[in-house]
Amino acid sequence: MKRQLKSFFRKALGASPNQQPRVITTDKYGATEVAITELIYSGDISSKVTHIMVKYLNNIIEQDHRFIKRKIKPMLGFGSYRSTKKTIAGIEIMHMIRKGQIEEIRCVLSEVEFINKIMGAMA
Repeated sequence: MKRQLKSFFRKALGASPNQQPRVITTDKYGATEVAITELIYSGDISSKVTHIMVKYLNNIIEQDHRFIKRKIKPMLGFGSYRSTKKTIAGIEIMHMIRKGQIEEIRCVLSEVEFINKIMGAMA
């Protein structure tokens, strides 16, 4: 799990619009603390970063998955892994579009093309 967390942090920090954070806020999961410490030691994260561990702080990343729970809860389950994957991906895409996180969407047609591109890549 620690390896997955380190990979997640490297990917998040390496994304084009992101920059080195001043503060990283996480829950009190022990593997997260170890992963961040190792990333600081290896130089992937600045040693000036403050790591705050608070169990119930309104962490944006932790709170962002609530909308998926709200959509999936009324469903009676999924028939297969493939349908689960496609359904959750579709919910995520629509949420990203609603939040304005996709810059290339200018009209309904570009929205449909983007969704087809993403969902087609998952096939």
